[in-house]
Amino acid sequence: MSLRYALLGLLSDGPASGYDLLRTFKDSLANVWPATQSQIYTELTKLAEAGLLEVSDQGPRGRKEYTLTAAGLEDLRTWLTTTKPKPAVRNEALLRIFFLGVVPRATALGYLAEMEEGANRAHEELTELEKAIDWDDSNLSVYGRIALEYGERITAMNREWARWAIEQLPPEAP
Repeated sequence: MSLRYALLGLLSDGPASGYDLLRTFKDSLANVWPATQSQIYTELTKLAEAGLLEVSDQGPRGRKEYTLTAAGLEDLRTWLTTTKPKPAVRNEALLRIFFLGVVPRATALGYLAEMEEGANRAHEELTELEKAIDWDDSNLSVYGRIALEYGERITAMNREWARWAIEQLPPEAP
């Protein structure tokens, strides 16, 4: 369901082709809400059929440019103001950590070190993404930057937590 609103939100900034939207997903939304080409094009068709967007231009090789309709903007605003995000209550990584005591210390250490490395990589990717974007004062840029900052802070916290967790491991039993 959120892919629908991701597309409506992107189109609130102005018309875009499916290719443009796919590129935006890969360049900036992949860390928040990843989507494949087939998912995006399928959803664009559904949104057009529902009257939430319209094809505003067609080009060579079947290229279509989509524009948000008034109904699409109203649907986006309703979603933003009347629904609450579902909390992520399941976390397989933390479930595994809860039971790391049943494996050798070296295995537990390796698992936590891998989490730290993953957080480092994710943080570096977000830092590079921040540098690569030409930030301006558009809504998508301002609020995209706020979302990116959230990701940077979360990955920094995950890295810090993993280092702490490694220090908490008890010594290997004799």
